[in-house]
Amino acid sequence: MTGTADARSARFLIVGPQGSGKGTQGVLVAEAFGVPQVATGDIFRANVAGGTELGKRVQAIIEAGDLVPDELTSALVADRLSQSDAAEGFLLDGYPRNRGQVDDLDAFLAGRGEALDAVIELEVPREESIARIHQRAVEQGRSDDTEEVIANRLAIYERETAPILDVYRARDLVLRVDGVGTLDEVTSRIFEGLASRGLAPRHPGVVA
Repeated sequence: MTGTADARSARFLIVGPQGSGKGTQGVLVAEAFGVPQVATGDIFRANVAGGTELGKRVQAIIEAGDLVPDELTSALVADRLSQSDAAEGFLLDGYPRNRGQVDDLDAFLAGRGEALDAVIELEVPREESIARIHQRAVEQGRSDDTEEVIANRLAIYERETAPILDVYRARDLVLRVDGVGTLDEVTSRIFEGLASRGLAPRHPGVVA
C-alpha cells in the first residue's frame, strides 16, 4: 500500500474467530484511542434504518436470503470511513473478511494517502471459541447457536478470514495477542503490544 500513517493516526483492524471477544476488546481500544469502532453489522443496520440508497440495496439482498456482496459491503464501509469522526482513525471489526475486501480497503486508504497502523489478531483455540459461544447462547437464551451453526461460522472464518492475516503479516502489521484469560488480562496484552509499536492511547484513563 502506498499510504503512510501519521503520528496521530490510529487505524486498526481487530480480527479473531467468533467467541474471541473482539467486539468487547474493540470497543475498549476504540475508546482509548478516541476513534469510532466500525462494525459491518452496525453499518448495515444504520443504512437500512436510515433508508439510504445503499441501505435499500442491502435490505433487498438480506430479505432475499442472500449475502451482501463484497462490492456493496466495501462501498458501505468506505462511506462510513469518509465521515468526519473517522478522519484521524478507526477500528474495523468484521471487515475486511476476505482478500477481495482487503484489496478494496487498500484502494480506499491509498486514495486518501493513508495506511493501517496495526492489525490486532486475537488468538483463541477452536475449543475455547466454541465454549464461549455456547456460554453466550445460554446467557442470552439463544437457540440458534447450535453445534452445526457454530462449526459453520468457525469454518467460514478459518477458510475466508484467517488467510487475510498472511497479507498483513507480510506488511509487518499483525499484533498477535493471546485471547485466553480474563477481560483485563487480554486488554492489557493488547495495549502493551500497541505501545511496543509506538501506538499510545489518546485517552489512557480508559485503559485503567
